[in-house]
Amino acid sequence: MSLRVAVAAPFIQNGTRRLEENEFVVALSLDRDWFSPDQSKRLIDVATQEGLLVRDDDGLTVTFDPTETTVPETFVPDEDLLRERSAFERVLDSLVADGMEKHEAVGAINSLQRDLGLTIEAAAVVYARREGIAVGDLVPIARAAILEAEDG
Repeated sequence: MSLRVAVAAPFIQNGTRRLEENEFVVALSLDRDWFSPDQSKRLIDVATQEGLLVRDDDGLTVTFDPTETTVPETFVPDEDLLRERSAFERVLDSLVADGMEKHEAVGAINSLQRDLGLTIEAAAVVYARREGIAVGDLVPIARAAILEAEDG
């Protein structure tokens, strides 16, 4: 997942699991020239929302082991990382990261959606849980999508 790679790079570069926010921004914008400083700050927001970073008064802490992430020499993150992703996209990324083929996951989620009459977000969460993927943080989003569909 390229978001995980982009987040891991500054921590790998500095050999730590904790950085000041400005160190993270400098690593992405000046050292690697991947994003502008404002875009780097936006990446922090997205990564925090997705549970890859924890932000507190002392800076940023990565929630996974960055040393288990490989940053290819030719890697350049896409600006699409800076947008918020739907619960479906997040679950799909988790399934693919766990080794499932993307087209298989999409097909299975679509079948589940059709069979159970769920929103795509809810079907994705149910499917991921059946596959043993931890997506508990997305349950409230899926629940909100169901309630919104019922109201609409």
